[in-house]
Amino acid sequence: MESNFQIIKSRPEIDASNLKEDMLLEQIPWADILEERINQNSGSLNMCHEALDIHIGTDVENKTAIRFVGKLWPNNSNDIKDISYSELLSQTKAVSCALFELGLSKGDALFSLSPRLPESYIIALASLRAGIVYSPLFSVFGPEPIQARMNKGNANALFTLASIYHKKIAPIRDSLKSLTCLIILDDDGSAQNIPDHIDFMYLLKRTFENSSEIMTCPDDLALLHFTSGTTGTPKGAMHVHAAVIYHQISGKWALDFKSDDIFWCTADPGWVTGTSYGIISPLCNGVTLIIDEAEFNARRWYDILQFFRVSNWYSAPTALRMLMRAGEDLPHEFDLSSVRIASSVGEPLNPEVIWWAQKNLGIHLHDNWWQTETGGIMISNFSSMNIRPGSMGKPLPGIDVKLVNSIDGSLEFINAPNTQGQIAIKKGWPSMFRGYLGENERYLKCFSGEWYLSGDLAKKDKDGYFWFVGRADDVIKSSGHLIGPFEVESVLMEHPSVLEAAVIGIPDSMVGEIVKGYIVLKKDFQASEDLRLEILAHARKNLGVSVAPKLISFIDNLPKTRSGKIMRRLLKARELGLPEGDLSMLETN
Repeated sequence: MESNFQIIKSRPEIDASNLKEDMLLEQIPWADILEERINQNSGSLNMCHEALDIHIGTDVENKTAIRFVGKLWPNNSNDIKDISYSELLSQTKAVSCALFELGLSKGDALFSLSPRLPESYIIALASLRAGIVYSPLFSVFGPEPIQARMNKGNANALFTLASIYHKKIAPIRDSLKSLTCLIILDDDGSAQNIPDHIDFMYLLKRTFENSSEIMTCPDDLALLHFTSGTTGTPKGAMHVHAAVIYHQISGKWALDFKSDDIFWCTADPGWVTGTSYGIISPLCNGVTLIIDEAEFNARRWYDILQFFRVSNWYSAPTALRMLMRAGEDLPHEFDLSSVRIASSVGEPLNPEVIWWAQKNLGIHLHDNWWQTETGGIMISNFSSMNIRPGSMGKPLPGIDVKLVNSIDGSLEFINAPNTQGQIAIKKGWPSMFRGYLGENERYLKCFSGEWYLSGDLAKKDKDGYFWFVGRADDVIKSSGHLIGPFEVESVLMEHPSVLEAAVIGIPDSMVGEIVKGYIVLKKDFQASEDLRLEILAHARKNLGVSVAPKLISFIDNLPKTRSGKIMRRLLKARELGLPEGDLSMLETN
């Protein structure tokens, strides 16, 4: 059969709405696509070039690349800043050349500690353009996790704000042994008190005779992302410039990017989603990015969707549940009809959230699954598919996903429908991580032959839809049953009083483990013994006695990572009085 994907060798125009069932199963010649793109670029491949330079001389050149919404909006209607693709390229070139003038070289590491500001996007693109490894950090990190990551990553340069420097960098600066270049954005007028720094705006205003990017090869290191660490110490996942091929294509397929999209990715730039699909993929596809400086506020979010006519929205289950917490009346004050497609990532998307959004927002939510290690979306609910609430969807074209059991170092492939196994992905996709920084043995343990073992458990139904079960570490073993937390949590959330839920296994001498649930109630409900019994009865009715929780505790907030993942290991440690381990990614830190 003639390939439906030949066009992807030259800026594909296939979008998710055109993906048919037979196309999902087609093999994609990733190596050929990569080779052709390299040949088009005279032997080089660079993420920034694919995001910006490729648009010069096209209709995209003068369109808005970034629409920045400042904290003062909407009270101050002027607190909006538009940057076109050509302007963004010009500014990126200036900063990229300035990085070399400061003594940085290809392969050095630049860390960014900044909230959502245009300057943080410029520094990311400039680093990539120069062949400097870019590593984003959450701006809410405290000094200790910053110090640990920068020293582990041999940080040569740091970009941050003056206000952040005084609180978080000054106390640890002497311990950052590899740091030679400190770039400061003076957000509060205090930069004059920072020794040995370079003013970012000075770099931005410089002009250089030679503004061409350095030649980077597909396997040159581009990105260093530290994982969320839901089950242990964060790891530094390394990604190369070749990943941009998959960032661009998967954005079209999984997020259905179209040329006229106004795209809002709510992810923090310190999270892998905020880079892969908050910067690189949308710019590669020539869409307009919304960047909101402010922290979450339900009314503001609805206002942004309405006022800026957002057509493509990418968020996380935690944020969507926070919208649920704000109530059903608020969204009906706004016109959200511009939203053509909305997607979710970070934690599995509970069916209850999908039904709520459909009822109250008039929006169909499309869940997808991937990891820091995969570098891009692997499994997705495409816009051409019927959504099965609670399902992860189906693998993207060219992504070979199997469910496996690992037995004595060899893999047993699971073919029977609705049978639990670990998600394994065959090597070969361009955005696969190339190692854990300084931990090669840990990296090698992630693979069995040609297969990457994700550590996530799922089932696949007879129609090919995947259903998340839980992390292998989180699965509860009770009376011979293997119980996935997600299934139990989703049923608990179907109770009208429950906003969020998490379950863990508690050791028990008779059955191995019993299921305990932690419940966050909606704002109109109060914890009581009667309500606890009612929720337990609801769970038993829908799950059966062997799977339903035996215990329930009401809790004000669930511990989560900053990317929205529930930290079940922390709930278990606190329940059992065990060491809590690394908490640097805890959202309340």
